[in-house]
Amino acid sequence: MSYPYPGGGYPGQGMPQPGFPNPNPPFPNAAPGYPQGPATMPMPGAPPSQALYGGPAGYDQMPAPPGGPGLPYSPQPPLGFQTMVDDAATVAMAATAFRGGAGSVAMPTPQPPGPAPYPSAGGGAPPYPVVGGGTSAPPYPQAPPPAGGSFRSAPPPTQPHPQMPSAPGSQRRPPPQAPTAPGGHRTAPAQGTPQSATSSTSQTRHKYGTLREHQPFDPHADGQTLRNAMRGVGTDEKAIIDIMAHRSSEQRQNIILQYKTMYGKDLIANLRSDCGGRFGQVIEYLCMTPARLDAYLIRNAIKGLGTDEKVLIEILSTRTNQELAEIRMAYNSDYNKNLEQDIIDDTSGHFQRLMVSLAQGNRSESTTVDMAQAQREAKELYDAGEKKWGTDESKFNAILVQRSPAQLRATFDEYSRLCKYTMEQSIKREMSGDLEKGMLAIVKSARDTPAYFAERLYKSMKGLGTDDDTLIRVVVTRCEVDMQLIKQAFQANYKQTLGRFIAGDTSGDYQKILLALIGGKD
Repeated sequence: MSYPYPGGGYPGQGMPQPGFPNPNPPFPNAAPGYPQGPATMPMPGAPPSQALYGGPAGYDQMPAPPGGPGLPYSPQPPLGFQTMVDDAATVAMAATAFRGGAGSVAMPTPQPPGPAPYPSAGGGAPPYPVVGGGTSAPPYPQAPPPAGGSFRSAPPPTQPHPQMPSAPGSQRRPPPQAPTAPGGHRTAPAQGTPQSATSSTSQTRHKYGTLREHQPFDPHADGQTLRNAMRGVGTDEKAIIDIMAHRSSEQRQNIILQYKTMYGKDLIANLRSDCGGRFGQVIEYLCMTPARLDAYLIRNAIKGLGTDEKVLIEILSTRTNQELAEIRMAYNSDYNKNLEQDIIDDTSGHFQRLMVSLAQGNRSESTTVDMAQAQREAKELYDAGEKKWGTDESKFNAILVQRSPAQLRATFDEYSRLCKYTMEQSIKREMSGDLEKGMLAIVKSARDTPAYFAERLYKSMKGLGTDDDTLIRVVVTRCEVDMQLIKQAFQANYKQTLGRFIAGDTSGDYQKILLALIGGKD
């Protein structure tokens, strides 16, 4: 790279400075047309001498632009000190703005000759625009004013660097923040702690249940209590009942996890070995989630020789669409089998079709009633049954499985107006066997689900002996759902409290845990 001064130096080294003598002789080998001046470095930003703009034609002779003096360089000058300073200042200013004001640039600010490009009243640093409106001082210190007076003022006091807001498309993004809970407090990451919140589904599930969440809840202390209840000779059944019958399903799962974490043992296996009989059966059911328990009950109902159809009917006709979806997933996960295929393999005929239809979990859950549809479908059911010789079971299947409980109740009322029989009476007249039981379960559950389960409990205990499987299944699966309503329906229909009925048919720890789950005798 060549420079205007042969032998080295930067352009402008030969330029005299105002107010300074010229003690240096001219360069001996200066090229013609170049000025002779001192070799001292000029102050950055100092106004050049007017001698540069007069004299013979040459590099320093440029016509002055309108309204101002000429420039000391050509439109495309060679690389020189002033150009380097200008470029460095521009880069530093851009980098500072890009970083959002972080850091400072310790570099003098070059200024062009002539009047200040950013005049400010009373002197001072020119204002800089700030994102969002307003102005601010430059984000880096300025050079001190040169001697002899200048348009520059003293540098402003150091100010904190402004933070650039993160607008859409900005290069600078704020760090992610923890979610904020109502009230302005940040929520902690979800953990299996006593303070963990339950879902809205869980809160809805406990709305009419007799078994609700226990507060305060400490899974560590509960796990330790259960461990102590099973250590040594004998078992403290009361301590087990106090925990297992007074903790929600979510809390019991947390205890099981905490127990294995503390002791490296499976709580379910330990409880099974220490708790036998019907009492142990209740404890084992309580250790499962609702979906896994239903999947377990269905699996036991259809595996081996024969099928327990009443279990299939009870579960598939009373669970919500979401619950049925969870049951299908649990069944496949726990047994590596397809629920629908197992139902098909163990059932047949119209009953098989009814169970397969219910297992889809595709019932309307709307609470809106279409009276025109209710009247039309009541007529279709009447034509498919009482009006004709024989029965069109597929018509009953299509309507009873698809419609919401609210819509079915309206249809049943319209049916009673068309026919001298109720829907239940017509089903008993037109159907038989497991199909009849399945259709009746749908109708009764649609009319009044708590009353349906109250009837199931009453039949499990009336007369000689007790159907303990049905009693345990209904108590455990409904104690967190609607047991309060079931107790009300039981007393209204059978003139006795459910608790006293259970107390008369059971005994021992088995009786105690059942009564604890339903909230006592009264």
